[in-house]
Amino acid sequence: MYCQSVEHVGLIGQPNSGKSSLFNALTGLSTPVAPHPYTTSQSAAGVAQVPDSRLMSLAEMSHSKKIVPAGVEIVDIAGLAPGASKGEGLGNKLLAGVREVDALCFVLRSFKDENIVGSSDPSEALLELELELVIADLAAIESQVTKKRRSSKGDKSLLPQIESMEAAQAILEAGVPIYRSDLSEERRELLKDVFLLTSKKAFAVVNISEDQIGSDDEIIKGVKDVFKGSGEVLGVCVQLEAEAAQMEPLEKKEMLEELGLGQGALARVAQASHELLGLRTFLTTGDKESRAWTFRQGSTAPVCAGVIHSDLQRGFIKAEVIAWDLLLEIGSWHEAKVSGKIRLEGKDYVVADGDVMEIRFNV
Repeated sequence: MYCQSVEHVGLIGQPNSGKSSLFNALTGLSTPVAPHPYTTSQSAAGVAQVPDSRLMSLAEMSHSKKIVPAGVEIVDIAGLAPGASKGEGLGNKLLAGVREVDALCFVLRSFKDENIVGSSDPSEALLELELELVIADLAAIESQVTKKRRSSKGDKSLLPQIESMEAAQAILEAGVPIYRSDLSEERRELLKDVFLLTSKKAFAVVNISEDQIGSDDEIIKGVKDVFKGSGEVLGVCVQLEAEAAQMEPLEKKEMLEELGLGQGALARVAQASHELLGLRTFLTTGDKESRAWTFRQGSTAPVCAGVIHSDLQRGFIKAEVIAWDLLLEIGSWHEAKVSGKIRLEGKDYVVADGDVMEIRFNV
């Protein structure tokens, strides 16, 4: 099974939060894991498959020889300890890693371990991590807003951006990251070239122990209270998921079902990463291959055709489109075409999540 990769989600956490184990479980790679800080001193990247039951059903219908799920690139950023914003530890290097990703996943430990230094309170860990990012953002915005004010004397078009920077600065000075502030979308847009760390969308994975399974809701409540609805919060037994990820599919399924975990939490983490980035999926299917293609919500048919190949966008004529569930109900692309259920859509068509498409083009 192959996988298409798009966008980057950075795993950020304090040393030994379970971040690298989660990365390994999601990507199938083998980043070193040990109970001492900074086992991971360099960022590592890998692709997490985004499970999609629609794709699997279409592949079964078409008897596809190959299945290609959508993917999200996951970046394991080395542990962020207090003082990182002042360059302590691996601070500057780690913050540069945060700057390069498109969204953040906070990994927060919720259980005590005598081998690990630091708090086992996930809410406290989140606030400490946020503080480091907020301090770094304040330093960045203070230096840039001064330059912009000087430039605005000869260029009044800079004033809206300066106002947005000043609004963001006030929020940061109150200790609040931009992603959970009430700063308007319009002002956030004007801050894009400031590259603030806390302007990225974020969600959290609370790393629970095996004996905490079943108490997830209670354990993650404090983190949810901090996020105040600005990001999803998932309870995950990272050690268990990492062990399961190394098993054969049948053995893994049996273990997860025995523990009452269904398909496991990794699917939820991958899906949360995908949705956080505003990504959606259209599908193609046939006997050779069924594939999930990732696109940004609101994209038109020619733009989505370009995801497959630039020639398809350049020479786009029409898109043959049907909803995935209607296609499954009919039973085959051929029967759907014969029965007149395949729609022809033009250049202005906004592709919907779950559309199955074939592109007509001429170059």
